[in-house]
Amino acid sequence: MKEHEKLNYVELAAHDLDTTKAFFSAVFEWQFTDYGDDYTAFSGEGLDGGFYRAEQASLSENGGALLIFYSADIEATLNKVKMHGGRIIKPIFEFPGGCRFHFLEPSGNEFAVWSEKHLA
Repeated sequence: MKEHEKLNYVELAAHDLDTTKAFFSAVFEWQFTDYGDDYTAFSGEGLDGGFYRAEQASLSENGGALLIFYSADIEATLNKVKMHGGRIIKPIFEFPGGCRFHFLEPSGNEFAVWSEKHLA
């Protein structure tokens, strides 16, 4: 449902669309619709969006927006990210609302996963 003046879509660069699609399909069960060789879209994942073919990547240290997933089982999500080719760049750490970790997907874009669960 489209809401007036609310975020509706996000686009990210990806130098390897096939590997990026495979990663998000395996870890987060996303489905994609390809629009030619240089663009693929996803929907129904909390925020619709797509990946376009480019050499750049989004990193928070360079001012890029950080998109953050929620997980009810952060350790299981961390293991899936690692198993499917994600690179952990900030291991699980606590913050006042819970804990989170940051990772790079295969095309080099940074994402994070958070949970309200505190570490034991």
